[in-house]
Amino acid sequence: MKENLYQKIACALEEKIRNGTLKTGDKIPSLRMLHREYGVSMTTAVQAYLELEAKGLIISRPQSGYYVSHQPAYLSVPSVSKPSGGTEPIGVETLISKVYSTLSNKDVTRFSLGVPENELLPIAKLNKELVNATRNLQGNGTEYEEIQGNRKLRRDIARLTYTWNGNLNEDDIVTAAGAMNAISFGLMALTQKGDTIAVESPVYFGILQLAKSLGLKVIELPTHPVTGIEPDALKKVLFKIKVCILVSNFNNPLGSCMPDEHKMEVVKMLSERGIPLIEDDLYGDVYFGNSRPKPCKVFDEGLVLWSGSVSKTLAPGYRVGWLAPGKFKDKIVHQKLIHTVSSTTITQETIANFLEKGRYEHHLRKLRSELHANSLQFARAVAEYFPEGSKISQPQGGFMLWVELDKRIDTTELYDLAIRQKISIAPGRMFSLQNQFNNCMRLSYGQRWSEQIDDKLKQLGRIAKGLIV
Repeated sequence: MKENLYQKIACALEEKIRNGTLKTGDKIPSLRMLHREYGVSMTTAVQAYLELEAKGLIISRPQSGYYVSHQPAYLSVPSVSKPSGGTEPIGVETLISKVYSTLSNKDVTRFSLGVPENELLPIAKLNKELVNATRNLQGNGTEYEEIQGNRKLRRDIARLTYTWNGNLNEDDIVTAAGAMNAISFGLMALTQKGDTIAVESPVYFGILQLAKSLGLKVIELPTHPVTGIEPDALKKVLFKIKVCILVSNFNNPLGSCMPDEHKMEVVKMLSERGIPLIEDDLYGDVYFGNSRPKPCKVFDEGLVLWSGSVSKTLAPGYRVGWLAPGKFKDKIVHQKLIHTVSSTTITQETIANFLEKGRYEHHLRKLRSELHANSLQFARAVAEYFPEGSKISQPQGGFMLWVELDKRIDTTELYDLAIRQKISIAPGRMFSLQNQFNNCMRLSYGQRWSEQIDDKLKQLGRIAKGLIV
C-alpha cells in the first residue's frame, strides 16, 4: 500500500545498516537521491528517514546530510574516574616527551595528535588573509601590538560570544598565545607556590605539567565520561582549593560536556567562597548538535576566567588564543606585560580578518560535519577491531575519544608496540598525576577518514589483543 511505502524504504535501509553494508559513519543518500532512486515524493523520503532517526540508526547533520549512527549495543562508555590522591607514576614526563616527539613525523598515523590535520583546515584562505595583514598593518606587521591585544580581533571574539548569550565586548578580552598561555596567565595571577587547585580527572596533561611547574598542588576530581566532574566531589574540597580549572565543553581527553545545571551549580558554589574558575572552552565551537553548549561564563558574576583559541579549529601554529578574565582583568594584563609584552601582531590580524569576513562559521560547519562522521567511524572500528569488553566515550563534540581497555593491557606498552608500526596513541597515564588510567588511551579523530585510517585502527586493535595474556 502506498501509505506504507516509507516504511518499506526504511526497512530496506535498516537491513543494510544492521548487516554492515552501510557502516557507522557512512553518509547515506540525500533526500533528493532517495526521491529519484525510489520514485517517491519528497514527503515519503522524509518520512522514511524520520523512521530511521527515531530508531537511532541515522543522524542528520545540518547542511551536510544523513549519516549512519547505529552503534553495537555492547559498546559501553568508560567508567567514572576515581582518583585516589596517590603519587605520580614514574616516567610520565618522559612518556609525554616520547609521544610528542612523533607529532611532526608525517609517516606516523597520529591518533595522538589533538588538533585537526591540515586537510581539514582552510589554509589557502588563511594564506590570503596573511598576505593582506602584511600589506595593511602599520610597519607591515613588525610593530608591537597593544598589550591587551589586537582590537579588531577582540571585537570579533566578543561578537562570537553572542551565540551563547555571552554579551562580552572587546574590552573584556585579553589575547594570548593560545589557550594554554591564557591559562598560565590566570594561574600566575591567582595562585602562589604551595596553593592547591582542582581539576578533572583525566585532564589534559599540559594543565597538570603547568601546575607542577608553578609549584601548585593538584586535586583530581571524579569525572563522568558524559557529564564531566561531579559537583558533590568538588563541594567536598572547596575548603582546600585556591582555583578550579575545568574544560567544560567536550573535555580533553574524555569528551565529556557538563550539563547546564551542573555548570550553574559549580559557578554558584565557587562564587559563594570567592574561588575563581579558569574555564578552558577551546572545544565549545566544535559541537555536533544543533547549538553550541553554553560555557560556565554564562552564569558568572566576575569570578570565571573564560579562555579559548583557534588552535583546535583553524590554525594551531598561529598560537592565537584569548581570555575573558572578568574582575581579574588588570592582573591578567599585568602578567601578559611581564611575560610576553605583546602578542604576535601579524597572526592576530590574520585571524581577525578571517573572522570578520564571516568565513569562520562556514568553515566550522564543514569541520563539525566531518569530525562527527569521523567519531562514528572510529566508534564502529573500535567495536569491530578492539578486544571484547572495550569501552569508549561518546562525545557530542570535539576531537577526542577515550578508550578503556581490558585491565591486563598497559597502554604505555601498547604505544611502544604500535609506534614500531608507525601508529601513535596517547596512553592514559599521561592525563593524571596519579597512578591510574594505565589501561586507557586517547585517540584523536581529527584526520580525514580513509581506508588507511581504518586499516591502522584494525592493526592497533590486533596489537591490543596480543597483550591479553
